[in-house]
Amino acid sequence: MLIEKRAYARAGLLGNPSDGYFGRTISVLVRNFGAHVILYESPDLHLEPHETDLNLYRNVEHLVDSVGLTGYYGGNRLVKAAIKTFHDHCRKTDIGLHARNFSIRYDTSIPRQVGLAGSSAIITATFRVLMEFYGVEIPLEVLPTLVLSAETDELGIQAGLQDRVIQAYEGCVYMDFDRSHMEAKGYGRYERLDPSLLPMLYVAYKTDLSKVSGKVHNSLRAKFEAGDPLTLTTLKRLADIAAEGREVILSRDRKKLFDLVNENFDQRCKIMNIRDSDMEMIRIARACGVCASFTGSGGAIIGTVESAAQLNKLVTVLRKLDAKVIQPVIA
Repeated sequence: MLIEKRAYARAGLLGNPSDGYFGRTISVLVRNFGAHVILYESPDLHLEPHETDLNLYRNVEHLVDSVGLTGYYGGNRLVKAAIKTFHDHCRKTDIGLHARNFSIRYDTSIPRQVGLAGSSAIITATFRVLMEFYGVEIPLEVLPTLVLSAETDELGIQAGLQDRVIQAYEGCVYMDFDRSHMEAKGYGRYERLDPSLLPMLYVAYKTDLSKVSGKVHNSLRAKFEAGDPLTLTTLKRLADIAAEGREVILSRDRKKLFDLVNENFDQRCKIMNIRDSDMEMIRIARACGVCASFTGSGGAIIGTVESAAQLNKLVTVLRKLDAKVIQPVIA
């Protein structure tokens, strides 16, 4: 029995990064890139190593580049955390698991550490193969919380639910992480939006901007927990931007959506440090007449475009920064 499952990249459109702070967001799936997990029955439980987990390098520079992209532990730690969290969930909810073993391996085409949710995609795809192998059903609204738990509780990665929700629900999703609802249910209110209501979008990313997003969120978390007034006010405005965005998407108000995407990034700048190379990509994109904001923690941007000609112009200009531009496949 061979089981194959996928989970795709995502791009935060509005509200980011308020999802980790009881805010609201809108995200879209980016099917151009994905994580692929294969599981099959075997005598022993075996995690087959990905090339990033082999600890074999051409030279010192290769090792340094690899650490910059994948950290010191590669991607198998994500698979391990997913398996343990899945097992703990089943034990906690009195779900019996059969005793058969399996071999499992992953691959991914998602650019690393540029804010396209590559880590959570690997975990989500791992959960999907485990659910099929063991015949376990996990409610759709619960799955993102478990995926997040694998990262935060098992691996100590600071993150919010946004990435895991869009990778579970797919398409385009409006998410409300109201505190009272979250504390009562353990998950937020999630509403699918018709992707056909969206204008043409672009996503651009630079692989040399790689960073570990957990480090970015650690600083913001400290300010939030300390009750910093500017941080709290800005996070509330970011959440409101997502709520307004839901209405303008439903009404197809493209001009207002354009303004909200730009404001989302401008608000973010008030409470988070933006690297010069990130700011340059935003500035150049906006100079082409498009809106621009981060898809996640930085390294990739998203916005709307009015025409194929405008998209082609953006491709040409950003190529000079060694940035790649794609039109995201959402549905």
